[in-house]
Amino acid sequence: MRLLPADSHELGQQLELLRQEQLLWTDYGLRSLAPTSSIYKKYNTEHDAPYWRGQVWINVNYLTLKALHHYSTVAGPHQQAAAELFTDLRANLLANIIGRYNSTGYLWEQYDDVDGVPKGSHPFTGWTALVTLVASEMF
Repeated sequence: MRLLPADSHELGQQLELLRQEQLLWTDYGLRSLAPTSSIYKKYNTEHDAPYWRGQVWINVNYLTLKALHHYSTVAGPHQQAAAELFTDLRANLLANIIGRYNSTGYLWEQYDDVDGVPKGSHPFTGWTALVTLVASEMF
């Protein structure tokens, strides 16, 4: 996202798409793939469950937050929309990760996009450790 000029029409369109719940937006962070995709939550192979096909991953969300933070500080027609998306996405992501940490005692590899339930490896301090940068707003 950060490749687009702050005054570009395309940036405005991308920001609008991010907020659409039928695409990537959830109460738990951004999905890695929209439910409208033909491969959303489909098995990769017969014995290989869906992995990057819809779940909430903090590394994807961190990169998006980093771009939104940038656009929220650059004057332009989309500055306010970027600031609002940044605030809301950050709040959703932190509320779920911290809430799940408080209830399970672990940081998890990924989170379900429908109910925020932690999934995958745990304890997982790989990219989920990015939560510290998100919380401290270090972008």
